[in-house]
Formats: sequence, C-alpha cells, structure tokens
Amino acid sequence: MSAEEAEQPPRKRRRKIPTSTGSYILRPLVEDIALATEEYETKVKISCVELWEGNLYIGTSAAEILHYVSIPNAPDNPSENPSYIFASRLQPTFTNASDGKQRPGVQQILVLPKVAKACVLCNGTLTFYTLPELSPAFNTVVPNCSWVGGANLNANREAEEDGETIMLCLRNQVRLVNIGDKPRKIRNIEYPACLTSSRRDNFACVADARSYALLDVENQQKISLFPISSLDDNVTGGQVEDISTRLESSRPSSVSGSGDFRGHGRSTSLGNFVTGLGRRSPQSTSRERSTQNTPEPRLRTTSPVAPQNRDKSAESPTKRLSTPGKPLPPPPNTEAGQEGVQANTVAASANLVPHICSPTPSEFLLTTGTTLDDPGVGIFVNLDGDVVRGTLQFRRYPTSVVVDEINHDRQERSHDGDSPEGFVLATVSQQQEEGNREVIEIQRWDIEDGGRGEYLAVPFPFEEDNVEDTGYEVGSVALRSLCSSYCVPFPEVGDKLRAVRIRVSREGLVNPADQNRDAKEDWELKRDGDEKTFAHRLGSQRTHIAVWSGSSIWWVTRNPLAMQLDEAIDQAMDEESLRVDRSEIIQVVNRVRGQEANTETEFLSLEYIRQKSSLILIADMIAQPSNPDDDTSADWRITEGLLIEGGVDPRVTLSLMPPLHEEIVEGSKGIWIHAGLVPVVEHYSKKIFSGSSSGTQQSKVLSSNSTLHIIKRYLYAWRQRKGFGSIADEVEVFQSIDAALLRVLLHQDRNASTKTGVPSAARSELYALVDQGLDCFERAAALLEQCHRLYVLSRLYQSRKQSGKVLETWRRIIDGERDDGGELRDGDNEVRRYLAKIKDISLIHEYGTWLARRNPALGVQIFSDDNSRIRFSPQDVVKLLQEKAPAAVKVYLEHLVFGKKNVQYANNLISYYLDSVLQVLGSSEDARSILLQSYESYRALQPPKPTYRQFIIDNSISETWWHDRLRLLELLGGSHGADFNYDVDDILARIEPFEQHLVPESIILDGRQGRHQQALRLLTHGLGDYHTAINYCLMGGASMFHPISGTLTPHTTSTGEDQSTLFEHLLTEFLSIDDASNRLERTSELLERFGSWYNVSQVLERIPDDWSVELVSGFLISAFRRLVVERNEAAMTKALSSADNLKVAASFVEKCTAIGPRVEEIQ
Repeated sequence: MSAEEAEQPPRKRRRKIPTSTGSYILRPLVEDIALATEEYETKVKISCVELWEGNLYIGTSAAEILHYVSIPNAPDNPSENPSYIFASRLQPTFTNASDGKQRPGVQQILVLPKVAKACVLCNGTLTFYTLPELSPAFNTVVPNCSWVGGANLNANREAEEDGETIMLCLRNQVRLVNIGDKPRKIRNIEYPACLTSSRRDNFACVADARSYALLDVENQQKISLFPISSLDDNVTGGQVEDISTRLESSRPSSVSGSGDFRGHGRSTSLGNFVTGLGRRSPQSTSRERSTQNTPEPRLRTTSPVAPQNRDKSAESPTKRLSTPGKPLPPPPNTEAGQEGVQANTVAASANLVPHICSPTPSEFLLTTGTTLDDPGVGIFVNLDGDVVRGTLQFRRYPTSVVVDEINHDRQERSHDGDSPEGFVLATVSQQQEEGNREVIEIQRWDIEDGGRGEYLAVPFPFEEDNVEDTGYEVGSVALRSLCSSYCVPFPEVGDKLRAVRIRVSREGLVNPADQNRDAKEDWELKRDGDEKTFAHRLGSQRTHIAVWSGSSIWWVTRNPLAMQLDEAIDQAMDEESLRVDRSEIIQVVNRVRGQEANTETEFLSLEYIRQKSSLILIADMIAQPSNPDDDTSADWRITEGLLIEGGVDPRVTLSLMPPLHEEIVEGSKGIWIHAGLVPVVEHYSKKIFSGSSSGTQQSKVLSSNSTLHIIKRYLYAWRQRKGFGSIADEVEVFQSIDAALLRVLLHQDRNASTKTGVPSAARSELYALVDQGLDCFERAAALLEQCHRLYVLSRLYQSRKQSGKVLETWRRIIDGERDDGGELRDGDNEVRRYLAKIKDISLIHEYGTWLARRNPALGVQIFSDDNSRIRFSPQDVVKLLQEKAPAAVKVYLEHLVFGKKNVQYANNLISYYLDSVLQVLGSSEDARSILLQSYESYRALQPPKPTYRQFIIDNSISETWWHDRLRLLELLGGSHGADFNYDVDDILARIEPFEQHLVPESIILDGRQGRHQQALRLLTHGLGDYHTAINYCLMGGASMFHPISGTLTPHTTSTGEDQSTLFEHLLTEFLSIDDASNRLERTSELLERFGSWYNVSQVLERIPDDWSVELVSGFLISAFRRLVVERNEAAMTKALSSADNLKVAASFVEKCTAIGPRVEEIQ
C-alpha cells in the first residue's frame, strides 16, 4: 500500500447495523482499516486498540501502530458518529527474534492519561511515547517484557503524588515502576512469567501460564489461589510466601536502556492473608450462576473465613498479619501413578489464557476451566483471597473478558441508592451452521442468578466481500476496555421518541402531517425544529468497551431501552399473517413494570414502550374478529390496564375505533405523538378501515360489549385527569373524550332494558355524565339531537344553566316531537316545578302562559305558588293571562277567591261563571233540559231528602258549565260573608232569559233584594226544597247556603221579628202546597218544630177548619206548655220583685235611724 493510500480515512461500508433485543449492541467505531503495507506482505490483523481524547491507536500484528484522529461532527448533525482520519503510522522499537518464529506484533498499548505517556509492548519489547502524537520518550527500551499494566484502578479515588505506577512483567520478576518525567523503579517482586495483572492500591491479582495469585506489592507477599485449568493438579493454593527481592539497592534508579532497573525493596510480613479455592468440575454446562462457593478439597483443609465489610485500603497492614508461627495447610498428597496425567494437565493449562478483571474496589474476577472447548467458570475473590458471590458460567472458555459497569461515567446515582447494573462481557466460541463463530456472551455479575444470558454476534470480517481477494488475515474477536469512554449517539432513539404531528381523515385513516414545508405554518415549522434538536440529545450511551474483528472496530455499548424493547415488540408482530403474539408483548411490558426512570431518555423510552404496547394490543383486539368477547379474561384486563397506564393521547386510540374516530377534535395544534408510534397507527388504521364498509366496522366495535366496557372505563379514567397540567392540548383532548364517552353510553342505553321502570345502569351513567357537564357541549347537543334523545339534551342544557333551552326542549317533547328515551313522563308538572326554581321573568311569562293555555290548572300554579322564587301581583297575572291565556283567567280567579279568600276578584269570577253558564244554556238545548230535569227529579223525591244543593253536587256531571254553576251558586249564596257584595240587578238582568232554568240563582237574588216571600215561594213550589226554605227563615234570608265554617257572623244574624215574619210567609207557602198529604205533613212538621215563632191565635185562624185537632196537636201542646211556662215565669218574677222591694225599704229605715233626726230652722 502506498503512503497516499494509507493516509486516506477508512472506507465506510454502508452496512445496516441490525437491531437487537439484548442488553448490548454494536456500533461502528472504525471500519475497513488499511492494516497491511507493501513492505509487509503477510496478512495483518489488529492486535490491540486504545483510545485517548479522540486519538485512536491501533496495534497490528505487523508491529505497527496506526494513529487516527477524530474529526468532530458538523453542528447541524450532532447525532452522527465522528469520523476518524489517518494521522500516522508508527513502527515501535523491538528486538528481532533469533529463532525466526513469527512474532505477535504490537501486544499492548497502555495509556497513562495523568502523565500523557503511552507504554507500547511490541514483540516482547517495551518502549515509551508521549501523547498524543506518539513521539519517543525517555529513550528507554525494556526487553524481555511479557506484559505491562497494573495501573492502580483506585487512582481516581486516591490520587498519587507524582506520576503513575505500573507493573512490568519481566522474565523472572514483576517490576513496579513510577512513570513521571522519567521512569523510576520502585521495587522488584519475585513472580516470574507473569502474563496479566489487575491492581487495587497495594493488592494485585496476577497470573502466569498455570495459576492465579494475590500479591501485596507493598509488603511483597503472595498467596497462591487456584489453577487456570482445573485439570492441573500440580498447583497448590492457599500458601503465603515472602517474595521480597534479596538484592535491591537502597534507592531507586532510572530505567536503563538495557532494561536493568535498580531500586530498593521493603521487608515486611503479610499476615492473615490466607485462603484457598477448589477446582471447578469441568462437566458443568449450566449458564446460571452458582450460589455456592467453589469446592476446594485440594487447596485447603479449613473453611474459608467470611470477609468482613470494611475498607481494605484504609486498614492498617498490621491488622491483616497472621501469627508468625501459624502453620500453613499441608500440600495435597500425590501419587507416582499420576505423572502421565500431570503432563496432560500442563499441556491443557498452557492453552487457557488467564483473565483478570476487577468489578469492584474489593473484588477480582478470575476465569478457570478445563479446555478451550469446555465451559468456563468465573470466580470472584476479595482482597483477602476469599471466594465471594457465586460463580459465572461461560458457554466455553472465553478468549477475552471485560467488566462493564453501566453507570461507569455517571456523576449521579439513582435516587433510591441502588447499585448500578454490572455486566461481564466475554468472547466465546459458538458452533453455527457456517462453523465456529466467536460471539460476545453477556451476563450480570451484580445479581445472584446472573440474569438471563445473552449472546451478541460480532459481524464476521469481510462477510460481504471475497476474503481471498483481500490482503487481510481473518483474526479472532477481541474485547478491550479503553482508557477513554465515549458517548455513542443513537439517532434511531431520537427518531422514535421525538414528537410528530398526525392527521385523522374522515375515513378514519391516520397519516402523518403534510411534510411539505411550504404547507406548514410558522409555529409548526418551529416545533418540528425543536423536536429534532431535542431528539439529538436522546438515546446516547456512554461506553468504554471496544471489540474488533478483521479490519473493523466496534463500540460495545448498552442497547438503549427504547430500541431494545421496541425490537422485542416488532418481533412479536408477524407482518405477513398480520397476527400479534399478545403474550410476548405483555412480557415486554412486564419487563419494565415498576421500573423508575432516572434520565429523560429513560422516561420517554418507558412511556413510548407502554404506549406502543397498549396501542398494538387494543388495535389487534379491534381488528381481529375472532377475539373472545369476554372482558373478564386476563388478556382483556391486561390490555385495559396497559391502555390506561400507557398514557398515549386518547385521540390516537379513538382513531382506531370506528365510529368513535368521528369524535376526534384535532384543534389548531393537531395531534402529536412519538414518531415510533406512527407506523403502528397507520398499519392498524388501514387494516381496520380499509376493505370493509363503515357500517361493518361500527358493528364490530359497538356490538362488542367487552370492547365497549374497556373503552368506557378507559375514557372514564382519562376524564379523571381533567385539570392536570401535564396534559398537552387539554381542551381538544377532553372534548374528544367526552364526545366518545357520550356516544358509547348512548349506544349502551339504547340496548338496555327499562321495562321494570327503574333506570338501567347505562342510563344512570348517561345522566351522571351529562349532569356533570361536557367539554364538547356543541358536539354533544348535535349527537343527542341526532339520536333523538331530547330529554338527555335538556339535562345537558341544565348543566350549563341554559334555562331557556331546557324549557324549549321540554316543550318540544310535550308537543309530541320524537324522544326515544321517553323519560319525560309528566312533562307539564316538570315544567311547573322548573319554572318555580328560576328567576328569569321573561321565561316564566313565556312558558307559564304556554302551560296555562295547555293545562290551565297547572299553569296558574306557576303564578300563584308561594314557594316560587318570583312573586307576581294578581293584577299583573290577570292582565297577563287575559292577554296570552284567556282560558286560565277563570282558574286563576278561582284560586284567588276560593283559595286565597280574596273577594276583590269575586265579581270578576261571577262574571266568568255567568258567561260560561249562559253561553251553554243559550246554545245547548240539552243543557237546559238537564236543569229542568234536575228540578223535576228533586221534587219527585220523598222526604226526608237532601237539600237541592247537595242533590246537584251528588248528581253532578263532568261538564265545565255545571262546575261553574256550582261555584256561581256558592258565590251568590254568600259563602264569603256579608261583606261581599255584587251587582244583583245586573245579574238578574243577565239571567232573566233563563229564569225558569236558573231557579236557585233567582232565589238567592230575591233574598238579596229582600223579596223573601218570592224566594220562599220558589223554594217551596219551584224546587220543593223544604229544608232549605226553613234554613232560609232561620238565617233571615241572608243566604240560601250555610257558610263554609258553619257559623253565623253578627252581620248575618237576623232579629226575632224578622224571623217570625219569614216563618209566617213560609207557613203561608206550606199551606198552599198542592199535594194535600204533603201539605199536611210539611205544615204539621213546621208548626211542631218551630211553633215558638208563631202566634197561636193567628195560626188557629189560618188553619183550615176541616183539619182535625190531632193534626196540630203537637203545635197546640207546645203552645200551651209555652203559655204555662210564661205564666209561671211571670208569677215568679213578681214574687221576686216584692221581696226586693221589702229589702230596699228595710235598708232605708236602717239608714235613717243611723243618721238620726236633724232640726232645720226656717228663715
């Protein structure tokens, strides 16, 4: 490859990165790297990778380091990954091998950010460079180095004073070196052939080709742990050794060019630092983490001591010292026959690469196994060497292991103090159809069961190209935790979570808003821009793990929650069969149930997943006619709960429910939802509305009781959120909800039975909804009109205090307009009661007179009710009724005269009665015949008989004029007292043409004029009402009828002389009765009962001579008795008067004697 070609940036292959439901996902870092050169003809592969402040360093098997520099994104596209351009190619210094074997190339690149240095291990030779341009530093070369690292992982907590301390793994020892302005040896530690290490302060976990050990680098003591391969029986753990270097200089010296480091050591003992681990059975293939410690039959004979919860770095070293004479466990027994097995064990152990990670400041994760093709085991040990936690199971022994803490770079923790999620990522071999492929196995290390194991496939190098045509060597997959972390953008998350506008057509189809910028208003363009800007900062994930394969490098980053669960939902939907695995979607929702969001992205992601799940479930329920109609099933209840919990704009849900979609109110701002929901809504909208008639779909939704119940409860749940400030477009949302809910209840009420007379549950809910008030007032009124529910419409008007509309609607119902509900059973009384409650005088006048015309008896109650909020004067009411309801005037006057005893309007009422009676008599022969017949019928009755008044009441007919005549007789007869006067002459003049038909009226008027003899003649001969005639005499002719109270006032009581005169007239009339027997009977009875009113001599003179004494014996006996009584009373009075006279005379004499005589001189 030419220099010009090398300087070109890596070619970006347009490969679609697959989505995943796992916890991690790959994102490209650099692809198609130019690894080979013209001078290096063999195939080249990536051997190591490191990143520091935008500088990417790639080590290759060709012993070269490729330096790439990142170019920031354009300001208008911050969501894209930065581009890396080639900066330089470096060939580190190394010693050529004398044996001619192929060398590994660049083995390690260790970046020391604090001192801006880099340590490069290439073909066993360690060199130092400055950052970022990789210029040589120190002119120092360390040969025969197998590994470099061991930087203090706690350095960010407890910073060192000068430089950074690292560990160099030389051939026979480990050397601690401080890198600052120059390398300075601290000490050598006797641990030959070290291959890897991880250090926490003074404690380092190291490994050689066969086993692991724990070192105290300060006190230079070691404890052996366990072998890398469980087949290796020659490794004994649990032994504490002093590994201090015997010959060390007393002061540090700089690193020489030949690699000769001089320094000094410290001689101290380690103490209680003994523990052991056992072997892992190679037969275990379980992926679940064991909750028991690894058995240890060969490494220790005593139980391990439980670790104490304490800060190891803060403890004094002396506290961890054991008793000097404490014996170590005896080494395991070996047999001579195992020599062959031991040889095989050594060979197997040589094939397993040790891996050491440190997930927490007090723990190390180590791997062990049997062979590369057998499962591997991850074991956690603490700083005391004790096994903690459980174990991790790997499908096969891993080739690389990285520990990732998801919140690695977060400044803030969760509010509840929970520990961040921790994952272990390992590359393992997996058998596939095309052969063995290396994948990334992912497990949780911070929970007991390890979580659900996941596998992340790494793209096979050049799988889109012909490998034979490339100059590259296909290498294995490798993981690496980089020095610098990077925030990987996920524009897909923003594209799903940002809000977009949709439109609902009349046909129910949902389409995104017009994408033509010219067709959008300024506010919509501004919001679109704001949403896109907002989306750019969503979904980014910070990571520090990279994986490479072939000539490409990817970030291994946490899969955003929105993408992870969205893909799981999409996999549950079969686009070909249009079927949905509802249980899978419910499982997805259960994964996030109860999960609290810690970031804005998590909050929106959880909201998005819940909304998408709920929309799919309810839309599938509507679209699939085979779904069971049982809202008590678990599936339906879960769907209902998700629909309420999801929080999606209810207008979006209604758009999938014909005919409820007709009630959607978009408003001027439209409907905005997550962009990821648009395909779902479009898909189901077309499925529901296309290919079938509107009536069929309406029947599908409205005919399913379960669907209606779910929709109703969902809408009720949303109505309870009224007033919440978090609801966008609140006005339009609740207008749509109220209209849809009203439509559902109207449909349910129409099908409900009301035969029992008790309102159904649906009707009660309908009334409650309308009475509480609806935001969609105009639409609700139109719906009720359309459904012919006028009474419900009137209740809607009542909720808005629109009394005029209420009365108008009731009038329409009463007048016979169609009302399917039939709730207004007693409309006239409802109108009357309602008018009594309002204060609008104009409405009372209008509908009071309307009701008075329709039902005068109820109509006048509106103006005469004492409990009414408005009081009217009788003059105004009479005038109003005369103008607008003439038929009700008489009823109102009756109320005043008979109900209120207001005689002021009695003359008016008499006039109305006369008009009514005379009009009928003048026009109806039957009416006149009825009156004459009544007289004849009454006269034909034999005594004793009721009065004529009682007779006509008992035999009244259902005619208005008859009722009016009874009231007229009552008024004329003086039922309202003697103070009530009326124009007798005028009345007589009016009834004169019907004098023969109106006999009682003539009697009353004759009595009013003092024509008592004429009145008695009519009573006796015209009516034959002898009882009334006697009463007439007793009352002095004041009234034909007794007052209602039954008592006489002083004004109505006549004198005895008048009564005697009237009785004389009555006797005359009785004596002139045509029927002789009736005449004798009536006269005898009159004289016997009322003989005291008559003069005996006058009666005897007037009695016919042919009457025997026996006929008037009663009268004569009573008269004589009365005379004897009078004589005796006179004698007694006279005697009493004589006694009084004597008493007075005696009293006079006594007084004179007491005074004595007096002499008076006469002058």
